[in-house]
Amino acid sequence: MTTGAAANGGSCVARHDGRVVFVRYALPGETVRARIIAEKDAYWHAEAVEILEPSPDRIASLCPIAGPDGAGCCDLAFVEPEAARTLKGHVVFNQLDRIAGYQPDRALRAEPIGTGEATGWRTRVRMKVGFDCRAGYHRYRSSELVSAPNCGQLPPGMLAGVNDREFPPGAEVHVVIDDNGRRHVVRAGPWQGRRRGFPRPNVEVLEGGREALQRVGDRTWRIPVTGFWQSHRDAARVYSELVGAWADLAPGMTAWDLYGGAGLFAAALAQGVGEIGQVLTVDMSRAASRVAAAALSDLPQVTAANGSVRRVLSGLRERPDVTVLDPPRAGAGKEVIALLAEAGTPRVIHFGCEVAAFARDVGLYRQHGFAVEELRVFDAFPLTHHVECVALLTAAVSLRD
Repeated sequence: MTTGAAANGGSCVARHDGRVVFVRYALPGETVRARIIAEKDAYWHAEAVEILEPSPDRIASLCPIAGPDGAGCCDLAFVEPEAARTLKGHVVFNQLDRIAGYQPDRALRAEPIGTGEATGWRTRVRMKVGFDCRAGYHRYRSSELVSAPNCGQLPPGMLAGVNDREFPPGAEVHVVIDDNGRRHVVRAGPWQGRRRGFPRPNVEVLEGGREALQRVGDRTWRIPVTGFWQSHRDAARVYSELVGAWADLAPGMTAWDLYGGAGLFAAALAQGVGEIGQVLTVDMSRAASRVAAAALSDLPQVTAANGSVRRVLSGLRERPDVTVLDPPRAGAGKEVIALLAEAGTPRVIHFGCEVAAFARDVGLYRQHGFAVEELRVFDAFPLTHHVECVALLTAAVSLRD
């Protein structure tokens, strides 16, 4: 079959006997022999197992373990990196057009982060342990694991010795290289028993410590090795600087940082509002909220709240001058965006790491009268189809004016 345009999720669209087929490991315009891996009523999923007529943008894979019979980690490792960034931009443009009803005024292209290297950019990795007691990576849409010493995303030596060890089946192995260059290896699980209705913690530090030092500017965070921090070594700095520039704050203003995690953006917002302003950072994770409170304890203008973003927003009465959202892959959704519009926030900076959810959220903002002022797409996950999208949205008329 011959493939057409790239679709969201790392596949290209093709047709076979009138049926739509989403083909992974293929590029637009290629002729391939594909293997069907899943059948739906309206479409099939397939993997290209033989390339009969390759695209000029196809290269030898930059990941030694990815591919149809390998791990599901680097699903665009076979694409020339510059071409991959263009491809990702096309996907984001099409999703915004189809789902949000919004057409950007220019062609989009994923921007490189930092030095833009396609390999060796990841500083945090989590692996699952199989019945063979070895840590590995999942195959695509499978519970099967691929045990291998390397992935193209990892810097050389990051997993040195880890794959030689045996771990309890069902556990997870977390490996982090922090901003001091120190390696941390932690085994989490398998969980044993229950306490107050939740699995009892079962964590062992194998190397380094329980916390990894992360630094942006002159500020330091101590992030649990099993917790969340941007996986690309340069992403936290790039996003923090963007938030500081787009927030357009002045001393005395109020800012909300929703799904704020460890408070990365709250730190940038605090600098803008000064000591006489207010910053509220909210996250559902108790561990993340504790990290934010500790890391920003010297900033009296910052309050770290733990809880559901929707519930916290429902109880707020003041109007923020800017709101930053960095929701999980599912996005913010209808209720949260409606609450933001009701709060009268005139300026929103919205992050999204899943393109369809991001496009849906942009459409919801536009239904509430927001306009897209700026739009950036970052190649934050080279060798994969994933991107980080960021939109600056402004309200034409505040509901509280």
